[in-house]
Amino acid sequence: MKISGDIEKLLPLGYVFLIIMGILKDSIYYYQLGINILKFSTITDILMSPITYLTSNPIVLFAVISLFISHYYLPKFLLKNNQKPYVQKMFELKSVEGFSSEEKTSYYNSIALRTLAVVLLSFFLGTGIADGYYTSDRIEKQSLDYNYKINFNDEEQQEVSLIGTNSLYYFYVSIGQKHIKIAPISSVKSVELMYKTANR
Repeated sequence: MKISGDIEKLLPLGYVFLIIMGILKDSIYYYQLGINILKFSTITDILMSPITYLTSNPIVLFAVISLFISHYYLPKFLLKNNQKPYVQKMFELKSVEGFSSEEKTSYYNSIALRTLAVVLLSFFLGTGIADGYYTSDRIEKQSLDYNYKINFNDEEQQEVSLIGTNSLYYFYVSIGQKHIKIAPISSVKSVELMYKTANR
């Protein structure tokens, strides 16, 4: 079953959808930390947020690629198994009796795209909520991993847990603190990754 034509038409909308998902994920994550991330973000940060997130972890990237691949072949699966009760119930399929081949293709493509959108929405919202809750809880319990050293332009050094970063700011928690500090990247000389994971 060919769906390349439908995908080609929806690619621009697909990227807009991913951008919205990236904004939602970041907003929910930082909101739980008391930060309105949009006030500290540039247009480039917003446009790149979904790509930055998807490439931040190989497991996340693999999971999302697997989602796209599985949903690419979903219309073919639905066409072959549309008479099975569990498939009809799972995807809320309607009868395609009397549909032409093109109408069936279009219908099952729309089902696949709708399902992919719902799964991606759940994925981005779920990870945003979970990451924000987990990070805020670790800040409160002071159980973060302080595995970065920030060297500032004024020669000050701090061992920190890096909460996040974008093109303009570093968001971090210093040892012994329960609040997040925000430092402009222009005030930082270098950031060192310290190879340790023990909590301080």
